[in-house]
Amino acid sequence: MFRVLVADDIGSHGIEKLEAAGDVVCSIQTGLSTAELTAALDDYDALIVRSATQVTADVLGAATGLRVVGRAGMGIDNIDVTAATQQGVIVMNTPQANAVAAAEQTMALMLAATRHTAAAHLALTEGRWERSNWAGTELHRKTLGIVGFGRIGRLVAGRAQAFGMNVVVFDPYVSEEIALDTGVELVNIDELYAEADYVTLHLPASPDTENLIDQKAIESMKDGVVIVNVARGALVDEVALAAALRSGKVRAAAIDVYRTEPPEKSHPLIGLPNVVHTPHLGASTAEAQRDVSAQIAEQVIDALRGKDIRNAVNLPFEAGPDFADAMPYMVLAEKMGRLQFHMAGDPIRRVEVEVNGDTVEKLTRPIAAALLAGVLRDQLAGDINYINAPVRAEEQGIAISQVKGVAAADYTNLISCRVHWDDGSRVMAGALFGGSEPRLVQVSDYHLDVDPSGLLLIMLSKDVPGVMGMVGTTLGRFGVNIGGWRMGRNGPGTEEMSFINLDSEPDSEALDALRAEAAIIKLMLVRF
Repeated sequence: MFRVLVADDIGSHGIEKLEAAGDVVCSIQTGLSTAELTAALDDYDALIVRSATQVTADVLGAATGLRVVGRAGMGIDNIDVTAATQQGVIVMNTPQANAVAAAEQTMALMLAATRHTAAAHLALTEGRWERSNWAGTELHRKTLGIVGFGRIGRLVAGRAQAFGMNVVVFDPYVSEEIALDTGVELVNIDELYAEADYVTLHLPASPDTENLIDQKAIESMKDGVVIVNVARGALVDEVALAAALRSGKVRAAAIDVYRTEPPEKSHPLIGLPNVVHTPHLGASTAEAQRDVSAQIAEQVIDALRGKDIRNAVNLPFEAGPDFADAMPYMVLAEKMGRLQFHMAGDPIRRVEVEVNGDTVEKLTRPIAAALLAGVLRDQLAGDINYINAPVRAEEQGIAISQVKGVAAADYTNLISCRVHWDDGSRVMAGALFGGSEPRLVQVSDYHLDVDPSGLLLIMLSKDVPGVMGMVGTTLGRFGVNIGGWRMGRNGPGTEEMSFINLDSEPDSEALDALRAEAAIIKLMLVRF
């Protein structure tokens, strides 16, 4: 059974899905202190939070069995992702679930700031009919500058274009092709500030983006610009923005998020007449709350089951909607990595990977991560998985690269790797039979058909009569049955490499008896 701790209020839809899963035990403990969370978490496989719970490095360090942290929502600044990655813990969020809500809130605030909605409403409720005081401006034919062009930014662009706005975008990770497809213009950040009548932020908080909108940035903007922030409070230097609002450099601002929430009464933006405030309502729609809750529960359950990984922010590769289709190839690659480790003459220093075939050529990065996980799993203490394997490999000084011409085997969707140690190397290649069954098809110069599962006895022997009979008799004497035998050789009278699937594990006496035979050169047992 998988144990899941829900530490924040995520809503009923997600709880219902967790409780309906037959292999999940769900515990709801909201409002825990850091010490209480640290003490409780060691008993759980997964943790689900929103923004209130701080998942620090110390919390993660105490959670030795934790496999997944799920964030019901998009922002992950309350989770130490670096520490989670080092520990091999998957961190996932739900970026799609609240994207529409955040985009609509952006448009609502942009309109409210432009048309003085909040101030006019307040005047009227106080009995003042001040129609002439609240003349606004239209969005039509204005330029909107979008900083960060992910899911939310693209939804905002579409809605702004429907209002007749011209849209310019800054995002260093977005291609010209995407810009053309969405009808926006990619510009650098200085060009955006110079051209935009409205600036809206849609990117995560990080050391690189903190105080992105500061005094210098504001000075480079148009006079009378309107700034909208429905992303993260740390993106804006609030003191600098307040000064610009008082001077008139910035005509208006619409703020949904704050550096500290809730903001103090002394907050520099509170009380300014040209600021529209909302209390972090970007994702606060019934639909978004329902979808966020349900999606994070589904994602965590699938990840624990090993069925699929979606929206993981710390995988060393992109896990798209077809990630489940990649899993069999990753399982194969991990098995190959484990065999490479056990068969290497010395510590592995370099790994070379090659993929051939329409399917696997799209999966080079996840396959590489799985290979490294296999190489390291039986070598290092702690949990080694696809999350932390590249990091741990780098720590061990193991380099990985993509190459061509590694293996001689010819199969559809072939995975090949060559590992190097100080004075040697070995090639290994594998494929999926029937689209799901992992098979080794080449080891060094030997071409085989090996099922790398269960107990696998690997033997290098002389090519002389009677070896198979001798091995079978010796194992039978110790009550060990052979389930399968795959052997390769390069020609009569050379050496044979055998991979023998066993139904039960031979003890050390049985293995010593085999090693004592003159025909056997090397022997090892690998447990999958």
